[in-house]
Amino acid sequence: MSASALPAEVVVHEDASTLAGDVAARLLERIEEAQGRGEVPHIGLTGGTIADTIHREIARRAADSSVDWSRVVFWWGDERFVPAASDDRNAAQARAAFLDALLRAEPPLDPANVHEVPASDTVASVEESASAYSATMRSQGAGFFEVLMLGVGPDGHIASLFPGHPGLDAMDEIAIAVHDSPKPPPLRVSLTFEAMDRARAVWFLVSGAEKAAAVAAAVTHPASAGGDRHEIPARGVVGTDETVWLIDAAAASEL
Repeated sequence: MSASALPAEVVVHEDASTLAGDVAARLLERIEEAQGRGEVPHIGLTGGTIADTIHREIARRAADSSVDWSRVVFWWGDERFVPAASDDRNAAQARAAFLDALLRAEPPLDPANVHEVPASDTVASVEESASAYSATMRSQGAGFFEVLMLGVGPDGHIASLFPGHPGLDAMDEIAIAVHDSPKPPPLRVSLTFEAMDRARAVWFLVSGAEKAAAVAAAVTHPASAGGDRHEIPARGVVGTDETVWLIDAAAASEL
């Protein structure tokens, strides 16, 4: 289905807490439905403040769900190229917030189903990290995400694809090395647009008034309507089943 045939849905929540609760409930329901079809859902995670709040809400609700965590696979849309123990890593944030708790669930999350981007103390270069992550996704991925969650920066960036960055035009690649990120740390690994477009559901998770202009630019003038994804990268990703902006009132203030 083309992006033009699948307009994005916008769901506005009162505040970040309400947003986090809704996203957690939606994700658990989506995983349950996929598992009910006999599938093993692959979920793309993001980082950031609102993601951390969502992850903690998932952990709080996990015991009351019927999700079989041994049959869920986790990936990341991007990662900072720093040592594995660094708190700057999106993976470290997610593990502390909910993944470590799911290792103790019943049935427990399988550690082999958590696919982290190789860290700077495990591979020689950010290019090697991107190459290794791409190879893992080719060999162990499903070919699509059930849900891909993306944060959005005040400049409209998603994952680690920033406005005007050469990575925006990457072709025939899954993950790429990012140099000179305008947001520290400077070295990162990011999925490409092509990889992110292979998602049944794309959920943009946005909280805060400082992101309202980027939200408005992406929602009101998407790529399908001629909006330039080089200017606002968040315009450039759509889901094959659904594209949903899950935002709080502050982030929606310029819509």
